[in-house]
Amino acid sequence: MIPTVTELFEDFDDISDLAEGLDDPSPGARIMAVIELADSADPAAIPHLARAITDVDASVRKQAAQALTDFDGPDTAAALVSVLKDPEPSVIEAAAISLTELKDPTSGNAILPHLDDEDEVKLAACLAGIKELRRPEALGPAINALQHRSTTVRVQAVGVIGWLQDEAALPALREAAKDADKLVRRTALAALGFSNSEHAEATLVNGLVDSEWMVRESAAETLAKTGGASCVEALRIALDDEFWQVRLKAVRSLGRLGATDAALQIAPMMDIPVPNLRKECAAVLGELAVPETAQFLEKYADDADPDVRKNVRWALEKLAA
Repeated sequence: MIPTVTELFEDFDDISDLAEGLDDPSPGARIMAVIELADSADPAAIPHLARAITDVDASVRKQAAQALTDFDGPDTAAALVSVLKDPEPSVIEAAAISLTELKDPTSGNAILPHLDDEDEVKLAACLAGIKELRRPEALGPAINALQHRSTTVRVQAVGVIGWLQDEAALPALREAAKDADKLVRRTALAALGFSNSEHAEATLVNGLVDSEWMVRESAAETLAKTGGASCVEALRIALDDEFWQVRLKAVRSLGRLGATDAALQIAPMMDIPVPNLRKECAAVLGELAVPETAQFLEKYADDADPDVRKNVRWALEKLAA
């Protein structure tokens, strides 16, 4: 018999009784108290967990930071932010991860005042925490953070801007796409996916010739979201990239853009000995449904890779139809 919700929680003691364990002289007992408070799933446990996050023992503080992952709201955010300068790195890491789990936009109230903090670890964690909360007030600080010396901070700042999807931030993202660090450039190009601006498309096309393949891969993937017919030629050139990962994303984007003229350029790529690439090519050839590509697909109807076989047979059915 499946227990009811009431029965599932009837074994939990009163929150105040559970919290008494936080005063036990044994760190192990205090950790158990933190776990029990978290398991209660009762918002009334938040103040007690906030107290535990200041415990003298680092293992208790870390457990409390992890436990707050299951809660939300300004009080939870404030408790997590408070330990982002903890002397124990593992505590900071746990708090930073919990911050990214916040979903209540009001949680941002406790984070916004710290978006100009001089400590780069704290600043990066706060930017990561507020990203999915989509607080418009974070846009200005995020743009400012693009000038920070820390690569991690700049990457997180780009993430905030990308989630806000504000066209006013387009110049800042285009500038970030020229950052000295490849991870910042890659993240900036991905963030441009919200914009249909010709300036965004031009930046992405430029990204296809970046010196780092991961940046080119990001540009090739994002062009399917922002680009029009004018970017098809650039993607067709990317089909000859030396890295198959870039070619795969270029193939996918051409398929999403319905670039039937590229089908006969994609078809010979079925002969490349990379199953993931063959699988993608087969799927796109089916989407484009150009009859002349059937001969390239038929060669792989019995491919050793089951995913390739599945896509090839599906594509042949599309062509036959």
